[in-house]
This record gives sequence, structure tokens and C-alpha cells, in this order.
Amino acid sequence: MTTPEYYGWWSKRVNDNILRPGKDGIQSIDEHLQVVPSELEILKQDFEKRSSE
Repeated sequence: MTTPEYYGWWSKRVNDNILRPGKDGIQSIDEHLQVVPSELEILKQDFEKRSSE
């Protein structure tokens, strides 16, 4: 059993440890989840480009 004071202290401590982005650091979901093309995709594009020439 915990006291209300302890619960208040603990919840503040936990919440202070959660990182929240500032307004300057906000990115869209698309930018955040952007994936670098894999080597296979790059080779495929190169092959398609060369075969169309």
C-alpha cells in the first residue's frame, strides 16, 4: 500500500523521464518512417533503366 504523497511523487518522476519533442523537432510520420531504398531496389532500378535504353 502506498500513500497518496508517494504515488504523486512517483508519477511525477516517471512522467519527467518521458521524452517529448519540442515544436521545433516535430516531423511528419512520413518523414519519420522514410525508408532508405535497399540495395536490391537500387539494382532493380538500374537494371530497368539500362534495359529501356
